Amino acid sequence: SVRHSLSSSARLSVSLRGRTLPAMIRPLVTSPRRLAHVAASGGMRVDARLKSFVEDKVLPGTGIGAGRFWDGLRSILEDLAPRNRALLQRRDVLQAEIDAWHKAHPGVAGTAYTAMLRDCGYLAPDAPPFEVATRNVDPEIARVAGPQLVCPVDNARFIVNAANARWGSLLDAIYGTDVLEGDRSGPYNKQRGAAAFDKAHSLLDQVFPLDGAQWSQVTALSIHSRADGSSRLEATLSAGQNSAPPSPDHKTVETKTTGLRDASQLAGYLPGLASPRSVLLANHGLHLELLIDRSHPVGASHAAGVKDIQMESAMTAICDMEDSACTVDAEDKVVAYGNWLGLMKGDIAVPMQKGGVEVMRKLNPDRTWTCAATGGYLSLPGRAVLLARNVGIHMFTDAVTMPATRKQNGAPPGQGGEEDGGDGEHVPVPEGIVDAMLTAAAALHDLNGRSRLVNSKAGSLYIVKPKMHGPEEGDFVVEMFGRVEDVLGMPRNTIKIGVMDEERRTTLNLRQMMRATRHRLFFINTGFLDRTADEIHTSMEAGPVLPKAGFKAAPWFNAYEAHNVDCGVATGLLGRGQIGKGMWAAPDDMAKMLRDKGAQLAAGASTAWVPSPTAATLHALHYHLTSVAAVQAGMRAVAPAIEERRITHAEAIMTLPLLADPASLGKDEVQWELDNNAQGLLGYVVRWVGQGVGCSKVPDLHDVQLMEDRATLRISSQHVANWLHHGVITQAQVLETLKRMAAIVDQQNAGGAGYKPLAPAYDSPEWHAALDLIFKGRQAPNGYTEDTLSHWRRVRKAMDASGP
Repeated sequence: SVRHSLSSSARLSVSLRGRTLPAMIRPLVTSPRRLAHVAASGGMRVDARLKSFVEDKVLPGTGIGAGRFWDGLRSILEDLAPRNRALLQRRDVLQAEIDAWHKAHPGVAGTAYTAMLRDCGYLAPDAPPFEVATRNVDPEIARVAGPQLVCPVDNARFIVNAANARWGSLLDAIYGTDVLEGDRSGPYNKQRGAAAFDKAHSLLDQVFPLDGAQWSQVTALSIHSRADGSSRLEATLSAGQNSAPPSPDHKTVETKTTGLRDASQLAGYLPGLASPRSVLLANHGLHLELLIDRSHPVGASHAAGVKDIQMESAMTAICDMEDSACTVDAEDKVVAYGNWLGLMKGDIAVPMQKGGVEVMRKLNPDRTWTCAATGGYLSLPGRAVLLARNVGIHMFTDAVTMPATRKQNGAPPGQGGEEDGGDGEHVPVPEGIVDAMLTAAAALHDLNGRSRLVNSKAGSLYIVKPKMHGPEEGDFVVEMFGRVEDVLGMPRNTIKIGVMDEERRTTLNLRQMMRATRHRLFFINTGFLDRTADEIHTSMEAGPVLPKAGFKAAPWFNAYEAHNVDCGVATGLLGRGQIGKGMWAAPDDMAKMLRDKGAQLAAGASTAWVPSPTAATLHALHYHLTSVAAVQAGMRAVAPAIEERRITHAEAIMTLPLLADPASLGKDEVQWELDNNAQGLLGYVVRWVGQGVGCSKVPDLHDVQLMEDRATLRISSQHVANWLHHGVITQAQVLETLKRMAAIVDQQNAGGAGYKPLAPAYDSPEWHAALDLIFKGRQAPNGYTEDTLSHWRRVRKAMDASGP
C-alpha cells in the first residue's frame, strides 16, 4: 500500500465558493523507486510477483483466463480511477471549507454551523424512504447474533486461528484469563480447574437451567429416545453431591434424575458406550457442547465426566487487509492475497511447533451430531464465516501502474513523474480497486463450489469497506463491485458491502449511505477509534479538543452509537445484515470485558468486535444471556420514536468536543496526556515500521497490554497535532516528551527479536515516522497515518535489505 505524499510543497489552488483556498494535492505515492513490472494489458503494468501469483495461483480453476482478468482490471481502472481521485479531492475541498469557516467564525456553532455544512454539501439531502434489500446472506450474518473477530490477513497463523475460532473452550477461557482471580501460570492446577468448573456451572444454570436442580449436582448425563424419534437429555443427580467425583469410600445415596427446564434446548449428541460422548445445547441460535470422557484427566476430576465445554464463539471473522495489516508493496500484498486465497480454497496450512514436533495447522472441518429433534444428522460449520476488509479509496498501490494521463489515472496535471513514485510514464492506481478484483477472484473458488470447505453457503462474498465519506463514495463502491462482478462472471450483487460508520461525514449521512448500498449492504459498524480521530481532524481549526478520556462523555459519542442502531432498525437491516459495535482493546482484561461488553447488545448491536479467539468465547456468553432478537424487536416496536430522535441525535453529533478553557487543565494533566499519546504512538510505530507488524499488543505507560492498530495511532497523532496547533503544548515540549518516552518504549521492547532502539540516535525510520505523524498530522488528508507509515516502512525494508 502506498499513500498520498504529505509534502507541504505539493499544493493546489482550489476555487471554493467564490474564494481561493489552499488544498492538499494527494500525490500518488510516497517515494521514488525502481519497480520490477511487466506489461499485462494495454499500457497497464503489473509487478512480476503479483502477475505470477494471479496467473499461477488465483485463476486456475476459476474459469477466468489471464487476458480477461487483466483486460478487465485495466478497463475498470481507466473508467474509475479518475472518479476515485475526484472523490478524494472532494474530501479536501470540504475540509478546506470547514477549516475556513472555523477561522472566520471562532466559537460559533449551532444552527450557523449546521447551515454551513448543508450549504457546502457536507450534509447530503435527506434520503427518501427505503428498506435494505440485500439477498442471499448467510444466517451467521443475517439472523444469528454473535461475536466478530478481526484479524490481519497478512499473518497466516493468526488468520487460521481466527477462522477456527468458531468453536472455543469455555473452560480454557475461564482458567487461562483473569476471569478467575489468582495465579494461572505453571502446570495444570486442579483447584483452579475446579473453580473454572464452578463458574461454568453457574453460567450453565443461567443459560441452560435444569428442572429443579443445579449443574453442580449432576453426576451423569444420558440421552433417552422418544417414540417419535426425538431425544431428551436426562441428568442424574446425587443428593448433596457437588461437582467433585465421589470418593472411593463414598456410600450410595438416593439418586434422582431431571432434565432441561426447556427440553428443546437439546440440539444433538454423539452416542457413547455408557454415556454420550457429546451433548449439544442451543440457545438464541448459538450452540454449546459438553464433551464427556471419564478417562481424560479433566473428565476424571468432574462428577459427570465432563472434560471440556466448547462454545460456538466467533460466528464471523474479518480478514483484514486494512488497519491491522502492514502491506506496503507488492511483496506484502501477495502474502495477504495468498492467505485469503488459501482460506477461499480451504487448503491454507501453517507449520507450527507442538511438543517439539512440527505440525500443520489447517482449517477445521464441519462438525456433525445426531439431531435430537429428528434422529437424523445435524451439521454445523467448524469455521467462522469469513469477511474481507479491503482498503479505503484513499490508498494507492504501485503493484499495478497505469500510463500517466489524466484520462486513465485521474491525476492532476504534472503528476506521475518520479517524484510521485512513478517512472515518468506510469503512476500507481487506487489500491481498493485492485483489492476488489483479487479478493473476488480468489473467492470464486468458494462460490463455484471448488473449495475443500465452504465459506458462504448463501453464495456471497462479504467485503467490508472502511474510511468512506458520504453516500457518493458508497455509490462509487457499488459501481466498482458491479464492474468486478461483470469481469468475473458473478451474478449481480454477489459482492456484499459492509459499511464502516467511522468517519464523521458518513455518520451524519448514514441513511443516505445505506440507501446507496441497499442492495448489497450486510452490515453497519461503528468504529469509535477512527471516528474520534476524524472528529479531531474535521474540527482541527475550531479549537483545542478535550483530553482523550473526555470524548466518550461528550454529547456526540452516545448520539453516534445510538444513531447507528436507529438507522439499522429503521431501514429494515435486521434479518438481512448486522448492526455492529467496536473492538474491546484490552485483550488481557477479560474480567472487565465480561462485565461490560454485554452493554453493546443491550443497545441493539447484533455483533461486536473482539481481539482474540479467547475473547470471542467469553463474549459469546453475552449473546446467551441477552436475546438480541428480543432487544431489536422491542426497538422495531417503537419505530416512531426513532424518527423523533433523528434531529436530537444530529444536533448532538455536530456538537464539537472542544476544551472550553485550556487553562482549566493543570500542567501535570497536560503533560500526562502528552506522555500517554507519545508513548502509545512510539510503541506502535516501532513495530509497524520496524517489524512490519500492523496490529499487536502494545504496553501502555503502566505496562498494561492494549490492542493497537492504525485507528489508535490516528487518534494519538491527531490529538497531539491539535493541542500543538492551538498552543496547549509546544514543539519543544513534544520533542522532549518523545525522547523521554522513547527510553520507556526501548525498555519495554528490550530483548525483542529484531528490535531497533530509538535512543540514543533518534534518527531511525521509526523515529522520523513518529515526528511526521505529529508535525505533519494537521496537513495529512483526513488525519490518516497510512502514507507516513508506508513511506518509512519502505525505507526500513530497504535499509534491512542492504545490510548493516
